[in-house]
Amino acid sequence: MADLFAPEGEHLPTAESIPLAERLRPARLDEVIGQEHLTGSEGAIGRMVAAGRLSSLVLWGPPGTGKTTIARLLADAVGLRFAPVSAVFSGVADLKKIFAEAREHARLGARTLLFVDEIHRFNRAQQDSFLPYVEDGTVVLVGATTENPSFELNAALLSRAQVLILNRLDAAALTRLITRAEELVERPLPLTANAREALVASADGDGRFLLNQVETLFSIVIDHPLEPGELAKLLHRRMAVYDKDREGHYNLISALHKSLRGSDPQAALYYLARMLVAGEDPLYVLRRLVRFASEDVGLADPQALVQCLAAKDAYDFLGSPEGELAIVQACLYLATAPKSNAAYAAQKAAFRSAKETGSLSPPKNILNAPTKLMKDIGYGKGYAYDHDAEDAFSGDDYWPEEMAPQRFYAPTPRGYEARISERLAHWDKLRAERAER
Repeated sequence: MADLFAPEGEHLPTAESIPLAERLRPARLDEVIGQEHLTGSEGAIGRMVAAGRLSSLVLWGPPGTGKTTIARLLADAVGLRFAPVSAVFSGVADLKKIFAEAREHARLGARTLLFVDEIHRFNRAQQDSFLPYVEDGTVVLVGATTENPSFELNAALLSRAQVLILNRLDAAALTRLITRAEELVERPLPLTANAREALVASADGDGRFLLNQVETLFSIVIDHPLEPGELAKLLHRRMAVYDKDREGHYNLISALHKSLRGSDPQAALYYLARMLVAGEDPLYVLRRLVRFASEDVGLADPQALVQCLAAKDAYDFLGSPEGELAIVQACLYLATAPKSNAAYAAQKAAFRSAKETGSLSPPKNILNAPTKLMKDIGYGKGYAYDHDAEDAFSGDDYWPEEMAPQRFYAPTPRGYEARISERLAHWDKLRAERAER
């Protein structure tokens, strides 16, 4: 018998035609895998459901971690009407229609949970349009985003919503998803234990991607358990999440910088590889390494800057992938070099002093006197030519008369700066002795 509710000429999907990820979608919050820190009895969501009151939320987490599922289940758990919208496909007209419907339902006693997927894709004006409806209780807003809300969402909207962070699914959570799929299909995946681990690793924390891979394996005829190599030929690996202008980019460059500063060449090389494998511009990485050479190594090893600039030249000459080895070499050189931020600290202090002291003139004795007038008013008079002095050091005072000598650069006892420190101490001693004469 034809389904009375199906449009003419169409058939409702069978259970088998519904994607596996949809068939495995949890029916209750306690079935959500990997987010127990939020959905458990002591979690923020668990407490809200127990109290029967839901505040506006922003669910922030990687793809495939359950943001949409949690939003749906939240609406069911507290008795709210669920109204989903995607920021990718919706505009102002769609939002106005949704708000009008929500107000009509509110008049009839039914509140609405407005779920906005990829809320960060709405511009600032569109985000502002939510505010009056959130404030008067017309909707409870639940936004989902893969991007850092601090960067992507209006401060006004963030002040009215609680940000909840969803975890990337770990190996244990992904393995539980596979087990659920096997129980639903009533047969095991045709994989060896090692291939099963490889499948979990290939998902990179994305449960939806994993279930799509599992569904592919169930849909084809495989006559023996696959080994990891056979699995790799059959399936593709999930590309790492990495947007060059978003938080993942800044997180990885920060991790690279901190690993270099901490003198851990293994971790530094790992984060360098993460960036390059994900498609980061090698010249951007090189610019950061050049900066690091001056900021965190400095004169403790003057060759660090030379190495980084040589790596840039080598990459320009060779291109990818051959030139990337020079970038690796520079990275390892920086990680294993003695560290000093003395030049960086000196720059900050000197720039600050220059701003505070304005336009003080240097002492006249060290000013050039190319004209008779300048000589007559004392420019260059009494200048001590250091090469004529004992030890090629005059010990003269080069500071403005209104300003006491300052100490901006304080070399560390590490690397080449130890020798610099000895040299400066020697000159300080000579300067003090000659000042007493």
